[in-house]
Amino acid sequence: QIPEPSAFSASGHRRDGDCARTRGGAPMAEAARKQRSPAAPRPVRCIVKLGGAAITNKGKLESIDEESLRSACAQLRQAMSESDGTAPEKVRGMDWSRRPGDPADPVVDAEGFAGMAGLGLDSNFVVVHGAGSFGHFQASRSGVHKGGLHSTLVKAGFVATRISVTSLNQEIVRALARGIPSVGMSPFACGWSTQRRDLASANASQIIESLHAGFVPVLHGDAVLDESLDCTILSGDVIIRHLAQLLTPKYVVFLTDVHGVYDRPPTDPNAVLLKEIEVDDNGGWSIVKPALQGNRKEVEISVAAHDTTGGMETKILEAAAIARLGVDVYITKVDTEHSLRALKGDVNTSSDDWLGTVIRAAK
Repeated sequence: QIPEPSAFSASGHRRDGDCARTRGGAPMAEAARKQRSPAAPRPVRCIVKLGGAAITNKGKLESIDEESLRSACAQLRQAMSESDGTAPEKVRGMDWSRRPGDPADPVVDAEGFAGMAGLGLDSNFVVVHGAGSFGHFQASRSGVHKGGLHSTLVKAGFVATRISVTSLNQEIVRALARGIPSVGMSPFACGWSTQRRDLASANASQIIESLHAGFVPVLHGDAVLDESLDCTILSGDVIIRHLAQLLTPKYVVFLTDVHGVYDRPPTDPNAVLLKEIEVDDNGGWSIVKPALQGNRKEVEISVAAHDTTGGMETKILEAAAIARLGVDVYITKVDTEHSLRALKGDVNTSSDDWLGTVIRAAK
């Protein structure tokens, strides 16, 4: 069940004196509260973050990891399916456009769609994806994340960054459209903006109305206008945090290129996977499982040189902020049995047969 759009009719702009901090928590939560009905039930089952490193080849400019993307889309469809899974389902594609090199016009199963009572999906999902090898290069080379549209280089880079990230968004929507009624949405085009990189305006009415209509919104990290810096980069992780405050999903899933959060860079042979992290009311967090040697609580952070969004550090901070809302966050590796279980919400931290990290509110 999705709340009525009228409950979300606020434009998303903050009032004078408000400070919608992306990491401060309370002011942005207050802005989200004002946009939703106090009596609204939990409307969205899951918000999914497709990590840029998981669905693109980050070492190769604008290169999609086709296998990982196909798997993620198939698992999403499986998690949404309302069937018991005992009989194979016929998947009908919704990408009817002709692409360069196609030998013939696309096949449109008009009779098949017309004869269907519905798609048989629980489509109360929202997808947000990172940029990976799309966008980061253009943004870092031109300094878009630092702002300054008076510079011709920054202005050109803003255009180049948006061309890159929106082209990736289209390809992800194409992949999802094999069975999932997905629609791409760009934060810039929806009027989202920042104030010194903190989210200041976030109109979610189009997202809400799309969910009501039975579509799966697909958003992405984007270049946006900034009231103080002229422009900056709004990361997908910050977008997910705001949507979690607004839509109160049952759970949030981050699909990455590693099994979860480690106590140090996962390339380190001594790295330990952190299975469960708890976040207290003040935003402090502690490692519940496993018990680390010397009772260590810290996590080492590594960020790629070209990553303009903060990398793993931002991901952990935003996931912790979501957990403080009472929403469990599952972080796991794409294209595995563990990612499918996470998408279904079938995660039991008391069992050792699931590989990933759960971040939740302290009890």
